[in-house]
Amino acid sequence: MFTALEATTPTAPGGQLILAALVGIAVIVLLITRFKLHPFLALTIGSLLVGAIGRMNLAEMLDSYSSGVGATVASVGVLIALGAIIGKLLADSGGADRIVDTLVGKASPRALPWAMALVGAIIGLPMFFEIGLVLLVPVILLVSRRSKLPLMRVGIPALAGLSTMHAMVPPHPGPLAAIGLLRADLGATLGLGILIAVPTVIIAGPLFSTLAARWVPVEAPDLFMDTDAEGRSGIAPRRPGFAMTMVTVLLPVVLMMGKAVADIFTSEGSTVRDVLDFIGQPVFALLITALLAIFTLGRASGLDKDAISDSIGNALPPIAGILLIVAAGGGFKQVLIDTGIADLLAHGINSSHLSPLLMAWLVAVAIRLATGSATVATVTTAGILEPVAASLPPTQAALMVLAVGSGSVFFSHVNDAGFWLIKEYFGVSVGQNIKTWSVMESILSVTGLVLVLLVSVVV
Repeated sequence: MFTALEATTPTAPGGQLILAALVGIAVIVLLITRFKLHPFLALTIGSLLVGAIGRMNLAEMLDSYSSGVGATVASVGVLIALGAIIGKLLADSGGADRIVDTLVGKASPRALPWAMALVGAIIGLPMFFEIGLVLLVPVILLVSRRSKLPLMRVGIPALAGLSTMHAMVPPHPGPLAAIGLLRADLGATLGLGILIAVPTVIIAGPLFSTLAARWVPVEAPDLFMDTDAEGRSGIAPRRPGFAMTMVTVLLPVVLMMGKAVADIFTSEGSTVRDVLDFIGQPVFALLITALLAIFTLGRASGLDKDAISDSIGNALPPIAGILLIVAAGGGFKQVLIDTGIADLLAHGINSSHLSPLLMAWLVAVAIRLATGSATVATVTTAGILEPVAASLPPTQAALMVLAVGSGSVFFSHVNDAGFWLIKEYFGVSVGQNIKTWSVMESILSVTGLVLVLLVSVVV
């Protein structure tokens, strides 16, 4: 997925290269946490610092960083943009509300937490976490009030579904970047990601929500009632049908899974395999879905050409920061490779007795706790461990992506923007948010790791 430069002969002694990596990561963390510098700038500065300590000259540093950024934008950047367009059309058309109303309307009060977990997971498939969160919060609050269930009994399952998809399942930027950096097979990662995500959502969502509701027995605050009495997020005059909305949302997943199945069960060079391989490529699958969404979500909901054009245009500015962070992570990765640091770290990990999957999770957890950013944790960890993944079979590389994704969401706290969004939306204190949201993220992370390790024994 990425076209990266091959690792070169180390530019400095091993001890100095390790120092360069540690200093680079420490500076990135310090700039983000202490000086509140944007992760894009922090990753860029860290990349150049690693190159300088690793004895690369200025031209080599810039060439290496630019190569990594360009390769990342050329592959992952297009997917992020297409995913954002699909998510925006889903929201503006009212398709997301159609999914929510249909699923929740058919659920009994006892089944509502499970329905909300499913809603969070479905909405989370094509949307970025922040977009999905803003969309889900009015629904969570309204469902809690109408059903008379405690807020956490309804909210935690929905957030678990949303966060799990964000961490483990493409087309989110974190998993996509990790797939590219670790050169994992997208179809295998998608299939294993969904397999692991289902029990993870169940444990961190509906099951944990019973405890969360006892620990923090709060009711839903009176938010969003002045925007729409029905809690609708769309701007369209009518909402698209449920069946067509589901077809649109799940189409990229089906196409990518079709490619994975074809690679396993059809012979190489056959017409069926060639066709499924082509339409199952991430860029083509998301492009088809985005074009389909214009008609099945946009035109079907009554949006005219100008409104659809505005919706697509408005989808792109919010992802600029995410795209730059992921791109800078690719640049950081390439500097690690070209100095020889990545190979040195990979050799150390391979010669240790620690499982590469556990190591991937631990590194991601450390960066997540320090920076508060799941995306930064994912791309930085994946860049460090790329040489390790290169020596793994395809399924193990896919599991490493999932291990990194699981570690990247561990214990959201005060340095995470999502922590404050949920605190303010739910109207809870910092302590109450830690007891619920932060603990839920930790359960999700640990459950994901345990399942990854169990699957690695089988496959």
